[in-house]
Amino acid sequence: METILIKHAKEFIGQEVKLQGWVYNTRSSGKVKFLILRDGTGYLQTIFFKGNLDDQTFSKFDLLTQESSVIVTGRLKEEPRGLGGVELDATGLEVLQITQNYPITPKEHGDAYLFDHRHLHLRSSRPYAILRIRHQLIKAIRDFFDKNDFTLVDTPIFTPSACEGTTTLFGVEYFDTKAYLTQSGQLYNEANAMAFRKVYCFGPTFRAEKSKTRRHLIEFWMVEPEMAFCDLKQNMEVAEKFVEYIAQWLVEHCKIEFETLERDIEPLKRVKAPFPRIHYKEAAKLLENAGTGFIYGGDFGAPDETFLANKFDKPFFITNFPMAVKAFYMKQDPEDPTLSLSCDLLAPEGYGEIIGGGQREEDINRLLSQLEKHHLKREDFEWYLDLRKFGSVPHSGFGLGIERTLTWLCKLDHIRDAVPYPRMLYRMRP
Repeated sequence: METILIKHAKEFIGQEVKLQGWVYNTRSSGKVKFLILRDGTGYLQTIFFKGNLDDQTFSKFDLLTQESSVIVTGRLKEEPRGLGGVELDATGLEVLQITQNYPITPKEHGDAYLFDHRHLHLRSSRPYAILRIRHQLIKAIRDFFDKNDFTLVDTPIFTPSACEGTTTLFGVEYFDTKAYLTQSGQLYNEANAMAFRKVYCFGPTFRAEKSKTRRHLIEFWMVEPEMAFCDLKQNMEVAEKFVEYIAQWLVEHCKIEFETLERDIEPLKRVKAPFPRIHYKEAAKLLENAGTGFIYGGDFGAPDETFLANKFDKPFFITNFPMAVKAFYMKQDPEDPTLSLSCDLLAPEGYGEIIGGGQREEDINRLLSQLEKHHLKREDFEWYLDLRKFGSVPHSGFGLGIERTLTWLCKLDHIRDAVPYPRMLYRMRP
């Protein structure tokens, strides 16, 4: 008798199989008892009919509690009304452990309670569905870059200096010196692009922001492509094709999970390139005319992004932000030196920025000037300046936050649901 996974059950219709898993739910109706089994790959209804089992095995059923671990044997059959169109007629039951007083019951629990028990909450249908979608999102990201001639080149977690700004760094002792947890792999990725032309890095990043908003995490995952011989326009074309690809992949491959979340996927079907583009000045004017209190020259806050995002039914770019609100490496707009060749991609439905990027400054003298303006020490960036000394070329890139993107795709209320174990200002356990 073969031990199988629930996800493969349809391939074994009519066969005797063995399933290993946990009790999700039970109910009884006289001589027939029903067990919903979960095994980490799906859910399956198993039917315990008194006529198919000896009395001792049949009586074991009444011992089962939520999250008890079991091994069930039986014959698989088609059942259109069943979970996944399959059911199991049980012929055997082995109980591995009877769970007592499982903390998460079908009743309502508050968010704080559920995240205090996140290590158990992940077994519930909603977080399970979200993290299954996250898995497919990451697969789609890697597939897109593999198909488009990008090379994955890892960048370090420990860095000697700031990338995005000195006020949001986590400093750590590094033997007899100071190091920082990475805010971004971008600077190293620029070096990688000069070796491999089209690269991406993918991993955790850290921002010491004392923020309690529904859009911020202290530790989050980011994918960052960087491309040599690439300008701002080409960069946005890659970004929109990338987002279209991952959205359409999830629409096709995560139907069951989206149904569990009650996520209407019609808006996701509209995520097709090209995406609208609006200039920073145009966006600022829209906000000013609406009386939002936005002042030209500043960066957009969450309410500003939400206001703008509600004007579009698919992702859209805002381009050419002021140099003053962008990092030192951003290239100046040749038509207006107060602006930069930058872009943010905002998600619709009020979810705000999911991508930030732009064209990098390839001229060493301008870059030195920017380092000085941002009060950054030249000696910390000598290696980075080498990239402008030896074969400098126009280059661009962007970063996409996994959790922010997943929050939009799943239409979640809070970003903490988009990661298995959220790290936030007020939470570091479990």
